[in-house]
Amino acid sequence: MSNKNEQAIAAMNNGELEKAVTLLYEAVEENPKDPIAYTNIGNLLAQAGEVKQAVAYFEKAIDLDETQGTAYYGAGNAFFELEQYKDAADMYQNAIQQGLDQSDVHFMIGQCFVMQDALRLALPFFQRAVELNEGDTEARFQYALCLAQEGAVEEALPQFERVVEEDPEHADAWFNLGVSYAYQEDITKAMNCFDKALAIQPDHLLAGNGKKQMEQAMNNNN
Repeated sequence: MSNKNEQAIAAMNNGELEKAVTLLYEAVEENPKDPIAYTNIGNLLAQAGEVKQAVAYFEKAIDLDETQGTAYYGAGNAFFELEQYKDAADMYQNAIQQGLDQSDVHFMIGQCFVMQDALRLALPFFQRAVELNEGDTEARFQYALCLAQEGAVEEALPQFERVVEEDPEHADAWFNLGVSYAYQEDITKAMNCFDKALAIQPDHLLAGNGKKQMEQAMNNNN
């Protein structure tokens, strides 16, 4: 990595974006075949909200060096923001093939499939994200959600339990844990989970509805 690339990254981290831009454009002028400089410009543009422009720089970096995993990942993020989920998933897959086999990348591929209503395809990517990073609570929640929506409630339940253990303020996880208990006809535990979701988020309509259904079930059992 050239010195100007390193200086630019330091400037980006310090919030000195104009300085970073100047340094990166200088790096490109000095070495027009430096894929890292193009990748960094792409990241900077994406950070500044210039997402379409960012894609062009990521693609230039990839043209110069097809092994640039971080350029594929940056392009994936840009396409995701542009709601081009198929293109995003392709870029993330390329990033993995170039050695960026990380939890975040698998998580984002899962999200691409979720956005395309293809939960069955999303499931293994969320599972892999959790395997690569046991502490990624949001990946675990999405994995549990996919399991539940695909009908594997028994497998989903312990995952939701772990999510609320790690993040006790996760209202949606409490709600879905309640639904999982309701499927197992454990009304008391389901009610408790819906109450916890509502304590965190009083306007959680689904949890409110779930609680009403559990109250009706309890009345019917009496």
